[in-house]
Amino acid sequence: MSRANRGWLYVLIGGVFEVAWVSGLKHSSNIWEWLLTVIGIAASFWLMINASKVLPIGSVYAVFTGLGTAGTVVAETLLFGEPFSIAKTLLILLLLSGVVGLKLVTDSPKDETAPGIVSKKEAI
Repeated sequence: MSRANRGWLYVLIGGVFEVAWVSGLKHSSNIWEWLLTVIGIAASFWLMINASKVLPIGSVYAVFTGLGTAGTVVAETLLFGEPFSIAKTLLILLLLSGVVGLKLVTDSPKDETAPGIVSKKEAI
């Protein structure tokens, strides 16, 4: 798996953790649920930070928060009885189309040099 693909996988998994911890902030009622919420926060940010080491931060942040927002709305509707709305659904689809669009137009890193190491091209 290339570094860029691993970065996008981190963004996707981080988005899942984002949904979990945001819902946890609303629904946690005991110490164990709060502990899982804190673990979700740490995991989602660790994944986002590591994805941003190989992908453009603007794209990572936009996709990460877009997936988190859309996922939270869907999870709250399906799991916690939030009211369904056609307008809300259409706006989520618009948001997700923007997320997919960012993913499609983001260039993969050309240089596989480790972060922080200057390549010969950059040194000249």
